[in-house]
Amino acid sequence: MIQVLSVASEAFPLVKTGGLGDVVGALPQALSSHSVMITTLLPGYPAVHEHIGSAALVHRYDNLMGVEARILASYINGYPLLVLDAPVLFLRDGGIYGDRTGIEWPDNWRRFAALARAAADLASGVVPNWRFDLLHAHDWHAGLAPAYLHYAPGPTPAAPSLMTIHNIAFQGRFGVSTFPFLGLPPQAYGIEGVEYYGGVGFLKAGLAHATAITTVSPGYALEIQQPAFGLGLEGLISTRKSDLYGILNGIDPLVWNSQSDTALAARYDIQNLAARSINRHAIESSFGLEPGGGPLFAVISRLSAHKGMDVLADQLDTLVSLGGRLVLLGTGEPALEAKFKASAARHSGKIAVVLGYDERLAHILQGGADAILIPSRFEPCGLTQLYGLAYGCVPVAARTGGLGDTIIDANDAALAQGVATGILFDGVTDESLANALKRTMLLYAQTSCWKKIQTQGMQSDFSWRQSGRRYADLYAKLIGGHATPPTTPPA
Repeated sequence: MIQVLSVASEAFPLVKTGGLGDVVGALPQALSSHSVMITTLLPGYPAVHEHIGSAALVHRYDNLMGVEARILASYINGYPLLVLDAPVLFLRDGGIYGDRTGIEWPDNWRRFAALARAAADLASGVVPNWRFDLLHAHDWHAGLAPAYLHYAPGPTPAAPSLMTIHNIAFQGRFGVSTFPFLGLPPQAYGIEGVEYYGGVGFLKAGLAHATAITTVSPGYALEIQQPAFGLGLEGLISTRKSDLYGILNGIDPLVWNSQSDTALAARYDIQNLAARSINRHAIESSFGLEPGGGPLFAVISRLSAHKGMDVLADQLDTLVSLGGRLVLLGTGEPALEAKFKASAARHSGKIAVVLGYDERLAHILQGGADAILIPSRFEPCGLTQLYGLAYGCVPVAARTGGLGDTIIDANDAALAQGVATGILFDGVTDESLANALKRTMLLYAQTSCWKKIQTQGMQSDFSWRQSGRRYADLYAKLIGGHATPPTTPPA
């Protein structure tokens, strides 16, 4: 059994702001059938403490980044969970990254340096007689962990490490003034170390010092070696391309299953696609949409330019003029929120906008809408299109990153062979999106063709079965096949 410490800032169902939380929460179960035991390390946010209650103490810090802290042991979905209990850093009102107004906590560098330091300590023997074979760090919040293992490990030889990039746009860049407080030796501040454009780069540190790097789709692994997508890190990533792997994210079929989903007004499968109309009617009724003969589109997204929401906002008149309707669930840039709300007011009965996020509503939209719009300028993997494929909600998406890896475009050849699963378009422009909407309308009007696209998507296997095996094989490669016998931390 390979013992892996997975360290991240969030994990579903305890705390989630996006796909990172879904993936970190799913990994323990996904890998368990491959002889891998994953222990997840999370910060001690209020929601995490509410879940663990009175948990066992496994380690205590008198001074961790200037504060007292403890490591507590519990479980998440039946799998081992470790919690960094540092009340000064994590027991706060507001979000996990910022206050209630959305302003980031000014000491995020200290908060997540503490998390990374604790992870490195655990992966290098700080708890006697308890070893991990590998440390798996997720995104910039855990990026310093491989650097700590390299420059300042704990009392025993450090475990190898794996750094996963879920979204390279979030890099954890902080001023040089933070470096003296990180507990790293002076030589760590250099071009080969944690220095990044005159400051400290948490993600850069992880990419430079991890034994290997993964990202969440093969397409994204290629893209981030280019300036347009690497966002300043493409040079470093290119030098490490022999250690770079693209492994698609999976989805949990127990959570996303149209046959058992209690959020739906009607459950269904490939043999009973007609039942989706009940969910569609429920959406129409809930949001005051007029019935129509054209497709009902859904958007479940952050409202930001990188998600292509600016272009979509400009094409809503086109969507309605073609006979489509839209329900949007999301929140983000105030200017975009206002633009979508204005369109909903202008097209009453055709467009509905819900600002915020609601997990249950996301399920209903996937189960009742005809198509899910994903016009992202970049998308490392994307889970929304995978949920759409599983639920027969046809993805209409830009050809980038994981979207291009997981959707088979309904071109003439794919349609003739019966393998198409969605509509892809190149470049996120007014023209490309308008053309994609027109293609969608034409395909939707061909009832048997549209049903075939739906069923092909639903038959796709985007569970963690294959991706779990790829992670397990990589873990085994990184540790040289030498797994640690199971051990139990002291209570």
